[in-house]
Amino acid sequence: MTQLKNKVAIVTGAAGGLGRTFAIAFAEAGAKVACADVNLEGLEETAVLITQSGGQAFAIKTDVTNMASTNQLVEQTVSQWGQIDILVNNAAIYAGIERKPFWEIDEKTWERVMDVNVKGIWQMSKSVVPSMFERGGKIINIGSATFYSGSPGWLHYVASKGAAVGMTRSMARELGDFNITVNAIAPGFTLTEASLGIVEDAANYGINRGAIKRASQSGDMIGTALYLASSASDFVTGQTIVVDGGRQFN
Repeated sequence: MTQLKNKVAIVTGAAGGLGRTFAIAFAEAGAKVACADVNLEGLEETAVLITQSGGQAFAIKTDVTNMASTNQLVEQTVSQWGQIDILVNNAAIYAGIERKPFWEIDEKTWERVMDVNVKGIWQMSKSVVPSMFERGGKIINIGSATFYSGSPGWLHYVASKGAAVGMTRSMARELGDFNITVNAIAPGFTLTEASLGIVEDAANYGINRGAIKRASQSGDMIGTALYLASSASDFVTGQTIVVDGGRQFN
């Protein structure tokens, strides 16, 4: 695949899970990939997987809640490759979230989820868009199908992913004049390492609710991500695509 040839992408949350899947897929499609995460060890593993397969990537420890850190990521990417064409806002608090009624969620946990999942998208995009103003670009925010189902016990997470959809729409309006598209992917429950640690019998969780009755794998998100990152979606913006095998129709 070469649909992203000569493009430069930043993928946050790239140390594992969907972030690693996106980073590897973009590199295989020809993009140069800056892999960002707070987990440097996992990041370096992702970058090695890409370079060993003949792709181009580097790893940089990044805290999406810290403007100096997101600015450093952008500066290093532009310094190394001269441009940024694609941003995937994938970093989020998900692993380790304890399901409980919203009235039992403590303030510290609520603020941490919002800081990473909501502020992180705003701050990362704020750092990147100046480099896209002249060339145009693609921003892909990662939401969740839980926003559409109103999954109980995860009010902070569901609310944060609803914010991702709202920001996608407003950012699309504000950036259209600069030829920057902003869209979102809302994955359904997907068998990542984090999901396996959250739900018992994850492989069978909710499969009977889908039109396609099997568990979702990380690779199921690749086609949609490549579409939104490529020129094939140049006239698509402000949209959220649910990728969950037909469990939710929106």
